[in-house]
Order: sequence, then C-alpha cells, then structure tokens
Amino acid sequence: MRDLFRGNNNLKKRHQPRTNIVQDGKGDLVTDSNSILARRKHHFSQLFSVHRVSDVRQTEIHTVESLVPELSTPKLKWLLKS
Repeated sequence: MRDLFRGNNNLKKRHQPRTNIVQDGKGDLVTDSNSILARRKHHFSQLFSVHRVSDVRQTEIHTVESLVPELSTPKLKWLLKS
C-alpha cells in the first residue's frame, strides 16, 4: 500500500512548470529564451573578460620552506631495508 502512495506522489510531482525570469541590464524582467541567453552571454563575457596588461599589477610570490627535513641517503637506505 505504501508503494502505491509513493508512486502516486511521484506522478503528481513529475511535472512542475517552471518560469525562467532574468533581469536585463536596465533592470527589466525578461522571460523569453533568446533574451535570457543574450543576457547570460553578456554577463559571462563581462565576468570572464581578460583585463588589459596595464590593469594587471605586479605581484610578489612568496614560497614557504618545507617543515619536514630532507632525509639523508644513509637514513633513507636504512628505512627502505626495514
């Protein structure tokens, strides 16, 4: 009986209409798929746009030395024999 109700609930939940709404650059709501795709294309092209070389600042890269000491060759041979 439980399986019957689960199956019935799954049938009811299967189709759930969804409305896609996106705001365009002016703040107006857009619902048609072509306008939504154009808005997303514009958004991601701005998001991933490459900056000009003059905009990039020089950064320094600092490295951290390892906290684990390196093993000497005799000690390494001894560990491999164990």
